[in-house]
Amino acid sequence: MENERELTYEIMEICLLAGKIMLQSGGETYRVEDTMMRIAAAFGIENSHSYVTPTGIIFSAEGDEPTKTKLIRISTRSTDLKKVAMVNSVSRRITSGELNLEQALTRLKELDDLNVTFPFMVQVAAASIASGCFMIMFKGVWSDFIPAMVSGGLGYFGFLYFHRYIPVKFFSEFLASFIIGLLSFFFVKIGVGQLLDKIIIGSVMTLVPGLLVTNAVRDLMAGHFVSGLSKGAEALLTAFAIGSGIAVVLSFL
Repeated sequence: MENERELTYEIMEICLLAGKIMLQSGGETYRVEDTMMRIAAAFGIENSHSYVTPTGIIFSAEGDEPTKTKLIRISTRSTDLKKVAMVNSVSRRITSGELNLEQALTRLKELDDLNVTFPFMVQVAAASIASGCFMIMFKGVWSDFIPAMVSGGLGYFGFLYFHRYIPVKFFSEFLASFIIGLLSFFFVKIGVGQLLDKIIIGSVMTLVPGLLVTNAVRDLMAGHFVSGLSKGAEALLTAFAIGSGIAVVLSFL
């Protein structure tokens, strides 16, 4: 009886760890719940229930003994879809019988500690190039490509830098968009840039919460209204922060 109880808790630990990694990395709510329940079923817990919100996961397992329930808190979230794919791969290997309990737990702990994000300057360089390309996509002129690259790159640099010291994303996004607005206005003022609106639009696109909006809509369509509405509200706050930073620049210059 004691061994069975310990086995159940170990399975629950694996399920919760997999769900935690996926949720922190930007996975959709329904995908997190489905992955956890599939892992539990693969290890012999047919009757399991999971309830996932952007800030927490509740998981319970039913069996011969009284229902066991565990809760974990999610305090940080980012966008790391490679980790989501890697957890999905582990889940498929578990369901196919390739990994036992110990191997699955070890692999998931390795994934939890793994840092697969690109280096700081690589992210800034990618944001810079993307800003120039977005500006062209929104029917800007090629002479504004460099100003958009510089504004977008330095704005994203500010976002990453401020986010290290200001844990509230709203302020780092506001300050980043403020930098973008100042630089864009400066380039147009000195004659290097031509179309202020196109430069600003292209530069702020790297800050736009595209994944949040997508996940919010997908969660709402899947019937996860709490997660969908909370993610939608977070995306709205991000959009408000970006717009506020630009508005402050345009209203005082």
